[in-house]
Amino acid sequence: MRTPTAVDPARTRPVQVLVVEDDETIGRHLDTGLRGNGYAPTWSRTGSGALAEAARSVHDVLLLDLGLPDMDGLDVARTLRARFPDLLIVILTARTDDIDVIAGLDAGADDYLVKPFSLTVLLARLRAHMRRRTIASPPREPIRLGDLVVDITARRCTLQEHEVRLRPKEFELLAVLARHVGEAVSRETLMSEVWDENWFGSTKTLDVTMAALRRRLTGPVAQPYRIPRVTTLRGHGYRLELP
Repeated sequence: MRTPTAVDPARTRPVQVLVVEDDETIGRHLDTGLRGNGYAPTWSRTGSGALAEAARSVHDVLLLDLGLPDMDGLDVARTLRARFPDLLIVILTARTDDIDVIAGLDAGADDYLVKPFSLTVLLARLRAHMRRRTIASPPREPIRLGDLVVDITARRCTLQEHEVRLRPKEFELLAVLARHVGEAVSRETLMSEVWDENWFGSTKTLDVTMAALRRRLTGPVAQPYRIPRVTTLRGHGYRLELP
């Protein structure tokens, strides 16, 4: 089923997708399917080729196979996440063990699909991710949580005068908790608001992102910062508490 042209509203151009896949059949299937649904794919068969292509032009989405012939896909994910914090990274993997999925998410991926996967499901996930990234919202006053300030409108988080660099999903997760500071927020609510109400994957994605967020909020140990604490509510979800 063909969907409307995939256009980035901020730039009125097709969404640029970098496909990194060494399997000829899968790569051609992705290239044809994406192109037929309005995306603008660029196909690379190696990790080094993908890094070179990412350096040459701007991409919105990275579809990344982990089993590449020249390097581990996790290294590609880490490198491009560090260079492009807003890049949407979706891992395509035949590895089904939880440890492999968690490693991919911890390397900076926003989502993952286990092979063999449906092109229809992939397109649905891309639409959901892009929709959540482009929905306009009215300006909000920055939320002050002790020494931590969360500016939802600017998508910026600062600890006193120092900026805390968060990945897109880490920031969105913090923003939801900050809007409900002191309140219990269920796992279902967090998955719906940060990922999508029709999320197909494991909720371990939430646990990995939360663990990464906690690490980033600790701040320099030597400084006496007043930082909010994320409390786990077993069997329910999480609560952000003021310092």
